[in-house]
Amino acid sequence: MLIPKGIITALATPMYENGSVNFNELRNQVNRMIESGIHGLFCLGTNGEFYALSEHEKIEILKTVIDENKGRLPVYAGVGCVTTKDTVQLAQKAQECGADALSVITPYFGQVSQIELYNHYRSVAESTDLPVVLYNIPARTGNSIDCETLEKLASIKNIVAIKDSSGNFDNTLKYLEVTQREFAVLAGNDSLILYTLIAGGVGAIAGCANIFPFKMSQIYELYNQNKLKEAMEIQDKIRYIRNCMTLGNPNSVVKRTVNLIGFPIGPARAPFDIPYTDCDPIIKKVLTMHYSEWK
Repeated sequence: MLIPKGIITALATPMYENGSVNFNELRNQVNRMIESGIHGLFCLGTNGEFYALSEHEKIEILKTVIDENKGRLPVYAGVGCVTTKDTVQLAQKAQECGADALSVITPYFGQVSQIELYNHYRSVAESTDLPVVLYNIPARTGNSIDCETLEKLASIKNIVAIKDSSGNFDNTLKYLEVTQREFAVLAGNDSLILYTLIAGGVGAIAGCANIFPFKMSQIYELYNQNKLKEAMEIQDKIRYIRNCMTLGNPNSVVKRTVNLIGFPIGPARAPFDIPYTDCDPIIKKVLTMHYSEWK
């Protein structure tokens, strides 16, 4: 069974100015990621704007990524919905499409208990043969997976990993403590990738890999070559673009930055299409000052 590792790009979903999906550019981005040395493709996540897509759009995006990938990298499909029923349904459709693994965000909007979270994830895992990656991002969902709940979930055969986007490194350490080595803990915060690797994690699902795929992949490659100084130099420089995330919805800022470096992935879907006049001067300045040699 596939166990995630390396730097997996949390693929942005290219769109036209009218908000429709740009499937041609999506294919271009798949190839760009692969050619840059990325270790996996994760579509329909937060950076993929899953929350703004219809089920039909999600399926078509997934089919496009799988078709263009042609088996070169593992493809992870974000299938998390508010209800267990809808999540199971989308998980089964993703399996039919040929996804290699599923990512399942916690239910959102409504508060759920840890027992309800356990039952939710168990039901999803039992509905599919695919490996399941849990996705913890409490700032966005209002719900968090406790380490005790994770310990129980990790005993389910096809629940193989968790992406921790809590931004709390102590939480990541607790996840590592309660799981076995064959269970994968992935950084979901791009500022914590190298630290997670050093602590025993296996990589990251990274939004900034849309911007700098080669450099992000090198954090993992250099770490595995025991070149920690070089890996830390890249990790430290990620901070400058991460500081720009306060300019708007963070994944909208990622999209705008990708556009500014020359890849026409378009705006985020409204109402998250941040004004260019507000953010562009700041992002351009950061790119010029800190990343000119990364082109």
